[in-house]
This record gives sequence, C-alpha cells and structure tokens, in this order.
Amino acid sequence: MSAPAAESFPSPPGGFAPAPVPSTRRGSELALLLAASAIVATALVIVDLAQEQTLRWEIGKYLLSYLVLLAVAHLAIRRFAPFADPLLLPIVALLNGLGLVLIHRLDLSDRQNAMDLGKPIPSPDANQQLMWTAASVAVLVLLLMLLKDYRTLARYSYTLGLAGLILLLIPIALPDSISRTNGAKLWIRLPGFSLQPGEFAKILLIIFFAAVLVAKRELFTVAGRKVLGMELPRPRDLGPILLVWLVSLAVLAFETDLGMSLLVFTTVLVMLYVATERVGWLVIGAVLLVISYLVANAMLSHVQVRTQTWLHPFDDYTNTGFQIGQAMFGLATGGLAGTGLGSGRPGQVPFAKTDFIIATIGEELGLIGLAAVLMLYLVFALRGMRTALAVRDSFGKLLAAGLAVTLAVQVFVVVGGVTKLIPLTGITTPFVSYGGSSLLSNYLLLALLIKISDAARAPAPAKKRAGAPIADTPTELLRKTI
Repeated sequence: MSAPAAESFPSPPGGFAPAPVPSTRRGSELALLLAASAIVATALVIVDLAQEQTLRWEIGKYLLSYLVLLAVAHLAIRRFAPFADPLLLPIVALLNGLGLVLIHRLDLSDRQNAMDLGKPIPSPDANQQLMWTAASVAVLVLLLMLLKDYRTLARYSYTLGLAGLILLLIPIALPDSISRTNGAKLWIRLPGFSLQPGEFAKILLIIFFAAVLVAKRELFTVAGRKVLGMELPRPRDLGPILLVWLVSLAVLAFETDLGMSLLVFTTVLVMLYVATERVGWLVIGAVLLVISYLVANAMLSHVQVRTQTWLHPFDDYTNTGFQIGQAMFGLATGGLAGTGLGSGRPGQVPFAKTDFIIATIGEELGLIGLAAVLMLYLVFALRGMRTALAVRDSFGKLLAAGLAVTLAVQVFVVVGGVTKLIPLTGITTPFVSYGGSSLLSNYLLLALLIKISDAARAPAPAKKRAGAPIADTPTELLRKTI
C-alpha cells in the first residue's frame, strides 16, 4: 500500500467562496397575498349568492381593484423595502379585504331595507372604502419611497410631537356643528370633506415619545424608592407621564372620547416600560388610570352613561342600551360557526360598518371566524414586537414597539367594548371598519413597521478585509489517496 499522497483542489479566487445571497422572502409574501386574495374573492362570491341569489359584475369591480392595489403595494415593497417582514402586508391585505366584503354585505342589507320602506337607495359605502384603500396604498408607497431612513424622524421629534398634540386637541376648539358626532367631538367636518385628526395624532405622538425616551433614557431609569421589591421612579421624574395623563384627561373631558384617551396613555405607558424595564412605571400608570376613571365617572355625565350601559345594558334597552344589546344578540345568534356570510342580520346593529363591525363578524362568521380575525391581529402585533427586538438602534426598537402596542390596544378596546368586557369607547377596528381617517393612519403605521423591519432584516454591510499578504494566499483542499 502506497503512502498517502495529496491532491490539491484550488479554492475560488481570493481564497473564500462567495457568501450566499440573503433571501428577501418576497416570494413568500406574494404567495400569502395570493392566498388572501383567494379568501376575499370567495367571501365576495358567497355574499352575493346569499343576498342576490346570483353573481353580479359589481363584485368583479371590487376584486379587480383590490388585486391591483395589492400588486402596487407588493411591488413598492420589493423596490423600496426588499428585506421587510413578509407577513405584514398579507395580514393587512386580508383584514382590509375582509372589511371591504363586510361593508359590501351591509350595503346590500341597507339597499334591501330602503326598498322595503320605499326610500331612496343609498350609495354603497364599499365604493368609498375602496377609494380610501387606494389613497392609503398611495400613502404607503409614498412613505416607502421618500423615507430613506426612518431614523431621520427622530430629528424632527419635537415638531412632530407638537403637530400631534395640535391634531389631538383641534376638535376642542371647533364648534359642535362641525366637530361633534354621536356625542363625541372627534371630527373636522367640512362640505365634501371629513377628517378625524386623532387617528394621525397617535402616530405622531408615538414617534415623539420614542425619540424622547431614547434621548432622556437616563432620566427615566434613575432608581427611586423601593416599595414591595419594585423600584419606583423619583417624584421629580414623573413630569412626562403626568403630562400625557393630563392630555388624556383633556381629551376625555372636552372631546368625550374615552377610547383615544385610553389608547394614547396606555401606549406611552408601555413604551416607558419597554425603554426602562421597570415595573414601577406600570404600577404608577395603572394608579393614574384608575384615578382618572373614578374622577371622570364622578364628574362627566357621558362617562356615567357609558358605565351604566356597560353594567346594565338592558335597563334602558330602547335608548342607551340598544346598541350594545343588539350587538350581544347578534353575537349570540352567530354562536360557534356563525350564520354564514350574507345570511345573518347584522344591519340590525347601529353603526355596524364602523364601531360595531366586530359584531358583524361574530354573527356571520361565529366565534371561530372572530377568533381567526383576532389571531391575525395578534400575529401582526407579534411581528411588530419581533421587529422591535431585531432592529439595532434604540429609536427603531421603541418606535416599532409603540406602533405594535397601539394597534394591539386598539383592538382590545374595540373588541372589549363590543363584547361588554369594558365600557364602549367608540373607536374603530383597524383595517376593517369603514372610514378614511382610520384606514389612512393605519397604513402609515404599516409603512413605518415595514421600513423598520427592512432595516432589521437587511444584511449588515460587508467590511473590507485588511490586505495582508496571507489574506491573498489561496487555500487548498487536501484529499488522502490509498
């Protein structure tokens, strides 16, 4: 047997094999978008067959427009955020599509009711929702195109925060004729134009607080007195959270908007906890929430009505309790599997397209369908928090966490109000409810999360190796031969 000999195999030039090309996962996103489109198309067909007993070309208009908008959003992400999380857009597409289906279904119910009563047939709200979806996708594309680096937002944090505060408080200064609807001063209503500025204010305030918490982190992490094993912040460091609390109270008192005040305060509170990891902030925030609710319930009549309706909705069923009572009947009718799309009577619930669209889902899709929708929101929020964990800079972490938390809190407040877990608040279900302000602001939220996740998942830039002579020496693979 001969002695081992060596055969040499030259390595690639430079001595190292090329690194594999990082996967963008855009193919996975496209596959999920096609699946979402198939679900929406099937739902539209079921609704028309159940309500009209035939298929009309109108659903073709909705479906084609929906597919075009999804294609535009997908191509924009491929171009301007190629490494973004592949689940974010498909989840929003499915929720937005489901909302379009439900609004179309309620339009058919409104048309039938008008025909039965001999009234003029109202124009379909689904057309308007489709236009708002197109505007929202345009905003998404513009933000992805123009915002090269989300960290530049931190430079303008105080300007954005002031703008958010002004937007939040503008309805207070306006006359009731153009700002108050259903008891709440939330709107700017002009001929041919209406806007709910608080929806945009929450995004601007999240950007502001993310930047402030990064810049002043030492202020919030200084240990104070220890109580029951928890380190509470020092009294002189409570200024920012007290300011947010007072703003929330002003919104509650003057705009009678329980939902927005709760949403803003809770989001900032969770961002404080994420930034400091101190349970003491949560304890203080919970105490302030309880105090504000007790004070508001003692002094504000609309809060008293909401509380009484929450505790005893059937005591005044024909008046204040009618909305929540009808919603509960609808949910009970839906049961486990629902009545089926187009086969229930969700139009019996007031504001079924906006505040109470969750009752529509529960009646026609049942507990199973409602749970599936809530799971979509849960996955979206978890992917947002995963982005917060993965991104490298502190501002991106807090911004992503704040955006994910505000959506999760909003869904909890909406579903909790409709199911009588908490008092009614009057805010809408993200991406599903009818309304332009809500849809636009939530697509802005989506765009920011996409930019942050793109930065978090993108490969680190390659570093140039030092030009030492040994680095240029090719390596050889040796193989023994017998």
